[in-house]
This record gives sequence, structure tokens and C-alpha cells, in this order.
Amino acid sequence: MGDTDERRKCYRTVFVTVGTTSFDTLVRAVDTQEVKEELSKKGYTHLLIQMGRGSYIPHKSTGEDGSLTVDYFTFSSSIADNLRSASLVISHAGSGSIFETLRLGKPLVVVVNEDLMDNHQSELAEELADRKHLFCARPQTLYQVIVAMSLESLIPYPPGDASPVAKLINRFLGFPDD
Repeated sequence: MGDTDERRKCYRTVFVTVGTTSFDTLVRAVDTQEVKEELSKKGYTHLLIQMGRGSYIPHKSTGEDGSLTVDYFTFSSSIADNLRSASLVISHAGSGSIFETLRLGKPLVVVVNEDLMDNHQSELAEELADRKHLFCARPQTLYQVIVAMSLESLIPYPPGDASPVAKLINRFLGFPDD
């Protein structure tokens, strides 16, 4: 009984998401031995990869040899449970994935897909990294970012306040201010 309880206490998952598209360069980068070893050194025990439409298949591992347990899937109707249970999230730079992860208060490494045309996602990721809400990487710098990251340096993202917008809409519609 104690052994099972110990393993449960030490269970720390890194969840990787590429969204609904293909981002094989991110999946390949996180599947490298050096990235997996660094995540393990930082105390993570499991790596779960949502690989989307990608063709690169990550290497599964049961973790019996002391390495990370690695598993993957293509799609899910919802990744909300995966985000909630993660100790660290590594994500593509889609705004939905970024803000959902930040809303949950999870440490986040955003990896920008440089193959996209008109890459406005990099601007969002870089701005939020400058404000210390997340870490920003490229597939080729992911290892270095993980080595250097200090989760204590992150500043929680403040939730938005919709009341000023609601007041403006109410005024426009002729409703009195409350």
C-alpha cells in the first residue's frame, strides 16, 4: 500500500499539445532523449503528447527503467482534464491553448511553429513571455529553454475583467449603470 501511495504522490506529468493541426517538429523535439532526460531531472515522471494530425510517432515508454513514462494520442473531444492534471504544459502557440493553460494557473512553455505563414502567434507568445507569464521556445531551442526554466520566475496571468465591456454595452443599449 505505501509503495502505491508514494508513486501517486510523485506523479508529475508534462502534457504536450499541438492542437488540431500538425506540428511534427514540436513532437520530435519533445521526443528527443535530451529533452526527456532534462524533464526527468526536473522531477517529471510522465510525458503525455497530443500529436494531432502529425505523422511523426513518438517513442512510448513504460518508465520501468527509471526514465519518463511516455504515451501519446492524436485527438480527444476535450483536453481540459489533461491540462488540469498536468504539472507542466508544453503547447503550440494557439491563443486558445495558451489562455486556457494560463487560466488554470499551469506553468507553460509555448513552442512557436515557424512554418506557419503570417505567424501572429509568435507575437502573442513573445509578449506573454516578456511579461513572465510563460516561457517561449522554438522547436530547436526547446531543450535550452527547459534547462534554463525556473518555474518560480513565472508571474500568474491575471484573469480578465469583463465588467467594463458589459457596462459599455449596457449604456449603449440604454440600460442604467448598476
